[in-house]
Amino acid sequence: MRIKKILLSILAALVLMISIFLYMNKDKFVYVGPVDIIEVDCSKKLQILSQVLESDQRIRKSNELIKYAKEDHRNQELVISIIEKCGMPTLKEVGQKQMDAIWLGLQHTTNEIRKKYFPQIEKAVENGDLSKQQYALMKDRILMDEGKPQIYGSQIENGKLYKLENPETVNERRKKMGMEPIEDYLKNFNIQFNPN
Repeated sequence: MRIKKILLSILAALVLMISIFLYMNKDKFVYVGPVDIIEVDCSKKLQILSQVLESDQRIRKSNELIKYAKEDHRNQELVISIIEKCGMPTLKEVGQKQMDAIWLGLQHTTNEIRKKYFPQIEKAVENGDLSKQQYALMKDRILMDEGKPQIYGSQIENGKLYKLENPETVNERRKKMGMEPIEDYLKNFNIQFNPN
């Protein structure tokens, strides 16, 4: 009887702790469903991607991502559907803004999807369709999501620079990618760089 009471007490405490955690972090949890392949008109990919870019930037400037979660989800579906049904666009087919929309749609989705399409991002960077900075940001995001140290120092987590591989040489890596020194970058977040 006594063991049952102890187990029930432990279970109740665990449920309470999980409930408190979820309540305190409720603004960080939004699930609107899986990202699916949807019908897109490949002849209108320029217009679709222009709308995706405008929408993505409006959502991010508003700082109300929870409010716009469905719209963000729709943008991701449009980007992935264009890649799947029309092929990865190039600058010969669309403009830089539309290529940026492709990158943003993938950068703002799940790690599983980012990893799946990362080889196409790498190829786009090699071809000059996307920038080295975009490559670095996505690579760091993928590494962070896997719990590994980032390479270029682009990812911030909970107001701090996420763990960094070989911090003493980060500026060399950043320079190769056309990125500003990490000290200047971190000033945007009121973070002081400490390589130790």
